[in-house]
Parts: sequence; C-alpha cells; structure tokens
Amino acid sequence: MPERPAQPYDPDNPLYRLSEEQLQQLGQEFDALHDDVFGDLGEVDARYIRNMIILQRRLAALSRGVLLFSRFKPAWLVGTAGLSIAKILENMEIGHNVMHGQWDWMNDPNIHSSTWDWDTASPAAAWKHSHNYVHHTFTNVIGKDRDVGYEIMRIDPRQQWHWPYLFQPVYNVLLMAAFEWGVALHDLDFDAIRQGRKDKNQLWDELKAIGQKARRQILKDYIAYPALASVPFSKRGYKATLTADAVANVVRNVWSHAIIFCGHFPDQTFMFTEEEVANESRGAWYVRQLIGAANIDGRPFFHVMSGNLSYQVEHHLYPDMPSSRYQQIAPRVKDICERYGLPYNTGPLRKQWGTVQRTILRLALPGGRPRPKPGAYVMPPEEKELRQWRREMVPAFP
Repeated sequence: MPERPAQPYDPDNPLYRLSEEQLQQLGQEFDALHDDVFGDLGEVDARYIRNMIILQRRLAALSRGVLLFSRFKPAWLVGTAGLSIAKILENMEIGHNVMHGQWDWMNDPNIHSSTWDWDTASPAAAWKHSHNYVHHTFTNVIGKDRDVGYEIMRIDPRQQWHWPYLFQPVYNVLLMAAFEWGVALHDLDFDAIRQGRKDKNQLWDELKAIGQKARRQILKDYIAYPALASVPFSKRGYKATLTADAVANVVRNVWSHAIIFCGHFPDQTFMFTEEEVANESRGAWYVRQLIGAANIDGRPFFHVMSGNLSYQVEHHLYPDMPSSRYQQIAPRVKDICERYGLPYNTGPLRKQWGTVQRTILRLALPGGRPRPKPGAYVMPPEEKELRQWRREMVPAFP
C-alpha cells in the first residue's frame, strides 16, 4: 500500500481519517459510478449537446442581427444581452466541456476535443495542456497546480507572502474584466520561463499561437462585426456595435471568473503538498478531487449558464463525463460522502463568491490563518424525504 506522509499540509484533512481499505473501497465505488453513467450514455445525451450548440449559434446570430441596428438603444440593449448569454454558453457549457473530451464518445468529428476551438483568447492546445492535464491531475497541489492563485495571487495563508501580493485586490478586478486574456497568458507557465525550464522554441511557438488567436478574436469582435453595422448606419453603428462586443466579452469574462473562482478558492477547499500525492492511490485521488473543489447551489438555468461547473465537485471527480449528467449523479456522490465521513462542499453563489473575495483581500497582507473547514456531510431530513419519495415514484438511476 502507498505510504502517506506523517505530516499533512492541512491537519483537518479528512483523507487521513480513512484506512487504506476504505480508500480502496471508495475508489471502487467512484469507478463504478463512472462506469454506470458511461454505460447509459446514448441518443438523449447526444441530442442535448447538439441542441445546445444549435441554440447558442442561433442566439448569437440573432443577437448579431439585432446589433445591426445598435445605434438604437433598445436594439443595443437586446443585442448585447443576447450576445453576452451566447458567449457564456459557448465558453462554459459547450467549449470547456467539449474540449474536456466529454462528448468524444459520440465519435462526431464536429463535436470532438481534438477539433474544437472556442470563442476565447486561449489557443485550444495550450489550454487543454494547462487545464485538462496539469490542473486536473495535480488539483490543489502547491507547486504543481498553477491554477492555485493563477501564479499571481496568494489564496492560502501558508503560502509565503511577497510585497506584490499587496496589489492582488486590484489585479483581481482587472483579471475579472480580461479573464480570457489572463488565462491565455497563464497557459504560458511563467514559472517555467523564469526558471529556464521552457525551451525558447516552445515559448516562441506558444506566443505565436496566442498571437494568431488574438488576431482572430480582435478581427471578429472589434473590426468585422462592427464594420457590418457601419454599412447602413455609418460611424454610429460601428461604434455602438464595437461597444456591444466589448461589453459582451467583459460580461462573459466576469461570469467565467466568478464561477471558476467560486469552484476552487472558497474557504471549504483543501490544499495538498507534492509529498502527499507522490504515491497516491486511486481512492486518495478521488478524495483529493472531492475536497479540493466546491459547488454552487442554483436552479437549472443557473447550472447551464455555469457550464454545470456549479457542480465543480462532480466535474473534478469525472472531468470526462458529460456535464449534463452531473446533477443526476450528485445524490450518489453525497451518499458516498456521508458513508465515508467526507465533506460535500456547496453553498449559494453569494456565499461562495464572498468568501473568495474575502480571502483575496485578507491574504494581500502578511499573515492570515486557515479558515475552519466543513465537517462530514450529513443529509438534511428534507432531502432524505425527497429522495425517498423519488425512489418510490421514479425508477432509480442508472
């Protein structure tokens, strides 16, 4: 059996309360859940993603059509709102999830992780390496997961403080507005560049890829589409559409930033050291994914707009599973958490977002201490009653 370090990074880490036998059994249960879902995938799932892509493209086209009349304020408001929603859907529920390989099982060359590119500044190949591989393999491992603070923020009090962190509340706001560009630059891995671990030819190739993607995004949003509006309405149409595109991109960026930060940096999540994961078992990997992420409560429309990353816990357990299945498997994940004495991290958006911002503000200054972590999940009585009713009225899943 793999040996665990004597001193965990977080003394309250519930992983260390489980025996090796429990971890092995837990790993088997999570593997079985994955296999159950993938054995059940079919036309209903394929129809979901195809309909979502059609909906998004129609909404984007309709919004672009309305923005041809963007010199008129009502048209500008309607077109900008529609375009913002279309960009969020494309970025969150479609692009992120398709490039995770969630729909590769369909063998559709048009909806495949190897061919899809998205409406954002990050080149697909660079993002898939930094996110799909690095982040999802080394989730919340200090020194390995570069998404911990995105290399520019101190989000854990045990991280050493340096004076540039004083400005992290400021550049956090800037990152919100320009999140797609921040992620594109983050994919370069500045630590590897500073330490000379990245080959210059590789760096140049990555910079060229970002430049090509940036040129395409700028041409599309800030030149081509505004130019179309300038044909019937001259300069006023151009400027109004240019502003609409900029606003829609900022709205999409702020929303993406909020959902992603709330899923990774609330007080509830645990951090790990490289030593802790050096000989990690399959069950321990599942536990790290489980307690290194946090969900956001909400209604169905909210979950779709978040790309179902409001189920960040389920996403980290199964990054290759179609996002439309996360809500369905959540009760089984909660059941496993309750039986093994593990937390199931979730909360409303205002709470999750508030704790993230509090952390960023407090840890801009020296010092700080870890916040209390949640205890083992206990199913509320009303949820038990609801689940009992569903078992009696609806066939069990899967």
